[in-house]
Amino acid sequence: MSLVSAANAALGAPVTASTPPLISLRDARKVFATQRLETHALSEVTLDIARGEFVAIVGPSGCGKSTMLSVLGLLDTLTSGRYLLDGVDATTLDSTGRAACRNQLIGFVFQAFNLIGDLTVRENVALPLTYRTRDRLPMAQALAAADAALARVDLAHRAGHMPAQLSGGQQQRVAIARAIVTQPPIILADEPTGNLDSRSGEAILDLLHELHTSGTTICMVTHDTSSADRAARVIQMLDGRIVRDRGVAFISDEGPDVG
Repeated sequence: MSLVSAANAALGAPVTASTPPLISLRDARKVFATQRLETHALSEVTLDIARGEFVAIVGPSGCGKSTMLSVLGLLDTLTSGRYLLDGVDATTLDSTGRAACRNQLIGFVFQAFNLIGDLTVRENVALPLTYRTRDRLPMAQALAAADAALARVDLAHRAGHMPAQLSGGQQQRVAIARAIVTQPPIILADEPTGNLDSRSGEAILDLLHELHTSGTTICMVTHDTSSADRAARVIQMLDGRIVRDRGVAFISDEGPDVG
């Protein structure tokens, strides 16, 4: 049984037959409704992502790509459809189960870094380990794991600094260290280079590529075509639907398109 399946089984989620994709959406719909308006952020999206892929999701603002990432990261739930995570029906998890899976199995990298200003760099990176309800490490071990993650992103020498003392590129590297400190099989990155200059952005993409080559599954949302080109697979979204999937055939209203 995989790490994902084992964790979900421990949380009481039903384990289904194993399937090849690590991530699988089937007829996924997400509707945001008010008294006067319904916004279809995702419309009947079907998608498979294999273990170890590096996928970029692109499209204009409002196309549904950030909603897609929130669903994949168990930060939001579907209105209808199924989300299978390593063969486990993630749509059956309650909020506690989703939180536990996020903590142990998914690392997040955000455009705005989302570091806590009154914690040191080391303490920020160790934070996901201190949130665990299961397998929680003693603080000394959590800080040691944070130091190891910082070493992977070449920031061990900044461990005692505060976030405000770092450049934007350095802060994003800290965010990547925080994402990998739990050694998750999946990294979800939402516009990871959006607040960076071109040189710092390239360094972040190099780090994501390094994680990909070590076996981590990377799913990145980006507006930047040059960033998307660093991924092995590019999915283009428009109006809540996948309209192009480079290198992977699928059927759209207009027929097959492999990009």
